[in-house]
Amino acid sequence: MGRGIAQVLAEAGVVVRLADANPGAAEAARGFIADMLARKIAKGQCDEAHRVATLDRLVIVRAEPEAFAGVDLVVEAIVEALDVKRRLFSGLEPAVGPDCILASNTSSLSVTAIAAGCAVPERVAGFHFFNPVPVMKIVEVVAGARTAPWVTAALTALAGRTGHRAANVADSPGFLVNHAGRGFGVEALRILQDGVARPVDIDRIMRDAAGFRMGPFELFDLVGLDVSQPVMESIYNQFFQEPRFRPSPIGRNRMESGLLGRKTGAGFYVYENGRARIEPDPEPDPRAGAAVDAPIWVGPAADPRWRGEVQTLVAQAGLQVDAGARPQPSSIALLLPLGQDCTGAALAHDVDPRRAMALDPMFGVGRRLTLMTSPATDPALAEGMAVRLSTGDVAVTRIRDSVGFVAQRITAQIINVGCEIAQMRIAAPCDIDPAVEMGLGYPTGPLALGDRLGPLHVLTVLEGLFGATGDPRYRPSPWLSRRARLGLSLTHDEA
Repeated sequence: MGRGIAQVLAEAGVVVRLADANPGAAEAARGFIADMLARKIAKGQCDEAHRVATLDRLVIVRAEPEAFAGVDLVVEAIVEALDVKRRLFSGLEPAVGPDCILASNTSSLSVTAIAAGCAVPERVAGFHFFNPVPVMKIVEVVAGARTAPWVTAALTALAGRTGHRAANVADSPGFLVNHAGRGFGVEALRILQDGVARPVDIDRIMRDAAGFRMGPFELFDLVGLDVSQPVMESIYNQFFQEPRFRPSPIGRNRMESGLLGRKTGAGFYVYENGRARIEPDPEPDPRAGAAVDAPIWVGPAADPRWRGEVQTLVAQAGLQVDAGARPQPSSIALLLPLGQDCTGAALAHDVDPRRAMALDPMFGVGRRLTLMTSPATDPALAEGMAVRLSTGDVAVTRIRDSVGFVAQRITAQIINVGCEIAQMRIAAPCDIDPAVEMGLGYPTGPLALGDRLGPLHVLTVLEGLFGATGDPRYRPSPWLSRRARLGLSLTHDEA
């Protein structure tokens, strides 16, 4: 992290003094930066003059406070230990000028707590970059409880010089990006704990239906549970056991068993030569499709367009559509619930639960469909429906009964957490979406995602989950519920 920060600052024209307590580390960092600049030249991203000028701005100094006399800014990227960071800053204070900013690249510690060890806490702020720094064009500028406004303004301007987007954030656990990331993996683990679907199925649904680049269990394996699980537990406890962030015992159990992911050769997937061994989607058995020999009645939907899309899909699959207001006795009911499970939808529409199943309508009828059954659904009919709908480029994933399916649950939690960040004034709506997109690689930020899916639809999912489980993890944020009921965008701020 330190060498990445040094590189982007030096490339932006800033003279950087490099120091490290480990002998030779600063020299190695300068050499690494030289190699990175050589790669940029090879890619046509800069020229030799730029490389030379950048390296000339990197000055190696002793790891002593006196070596930083006269600087305008110190950025520390040392070990994540509060007492160590406090000692560093308190030792630097007498050596640097009164207007020198002391910035921490901490990702998990309280900026307020770091500043508390300083004589002038007003000049201490967070300057949290993401790895690799030259590629991840987002930086969180974190104001502690006593940080002066001129300090965050100066850091925001400096971030702009480096080509990074600065997100101004209040000091809170996880700041903005790591806080916003709680909805994705935590809810996926809860779905797994509920026995709704396997990790591979959850990943496929989130990639192919919801449009995420990577599924939550693929991400756990990439990062390693030895990293992810402590972060989940830390943020949960720092927020005094906020139910929205409650981790699953599955993560702790697998971490303690050594199933950390790619780095250990096994996690939620098994790895061979660094590649996950993933079973393919099951091949459709035409014989199973023969069980579906009755008309298909598609149930009403929260959005009337969804019903039309699914009726078209059913017809394209070569199945007869029962277009009546009520299903014929011989028809199979294909329900389209929002924030409801198949059991609840079958009872609400008064259809035969043995001949009822549900399709997630919220994400359209694209690459992957999610087919949900109740405990009463005839297994042969469910398998036959999955086979008949698996045509061309469309795959079908079957799951057990779950209020909110899989993608509805996870995306609703992502959106709800993003809304609560806005509600708590941790960050402004204009900063939340770009920071999450760039920092987490989501297809869109949580507020924009909520607007695309429909704030009222998201609210319906959360209210359904809250009502069915009684779990306060699903209570809707006031930011979401008010804007949904008023017909406002989730990015709408108040004067």
